Amino acid sequence: MSDAVDRLRRIMDRLRDPGGCPWDREQTLESLAPYLLEEAHEVAEAVAAGDPAGLCEELGDLLLQIVFMARIGRENGWFDLDDVAGGIADKMIRRHPHVFADREVADAAEVIRNWEDIKREERAGEPETSALDGVPAALPALLKAFRMTEKAAAVGFDWRRPADVMAKMREEMDELEAELAGGDRAAPERVRAEMGDILFVMANLARHIGVEPETALQRTNATFQRRFRSMEAQARARGDRLRELNLEQQDELWEEAKRLEGRPSSGPRSR
Repeated sequence: MSDAVDRLRRIMDRLRDPGGCPWDREQTLESLAPYLLEEAHEVAEAVAAGDPAGLCEELGDLLLQIVFMARIGRENGWFDLDDVAGGIADKMIRRHPHVFADREVADAAEVIRNWEDIKREERAGEPETSALDGVPAALPALLKAFRMTEKAAAVGFDWRRPADVMAKMREEMDELEAELAGGDRAAPERVRAEMGDILFVMANLARHIGVEPETALQRTNATFQRRFRSMEAQARARGDRLRELNLEQQDELWEEAKRLEGRPSSGPRSR
């Protein structure tokens, strides 16, 4: 371990040892799990914001949760931080034979296929499992769709090119439009199912064009939030309330918000 990581481990030992911090001593793996997820999301937000200093801080917060959980693992005689670091180091070497051994790969897609093949080899002798195993149930739905289709593609179940995925997306859009054509007679469950199909195909398309969809959507969410708040501020500066303006007036504020950012007239809107 580096001096800095070892120092962090000693600090955690002091907090958990008798006479340490009452709050830290009360924590369990179960109580820490929500903090781990929260810190991971804050890391993603720092990446999306392009904030190196903030990212460094958030990665530290995430590392703290790992060190914390490893300390609890050591208290129970299960593993310690060295086991965690050593285990992932061994795994990375084992699953990158094209780097650490003599296997050759043509591209990143073949790396992913090899990764899944090696995982199956590691589970040899265990009960038959699914290629989709390893996708956490608690992942956000869009990211979960992305990961599941990634694993399915590793065993050959995939479209050949992005254009094929886009054709499927247009097909799903047509099916949703047909459901909505019923107006008040449209079945909510069918509409929901068709909308889900569209989102699932979009996750597939994102994978095909090399875009991680959860991060992409988070960035667009941030853009919409920033511009909408600008609209509200502009309306207040004029002595107006946004809700009292008609759609044309709101559109003018939206375009002005984009102009203030120095961006072209495009981007997410509420309609």
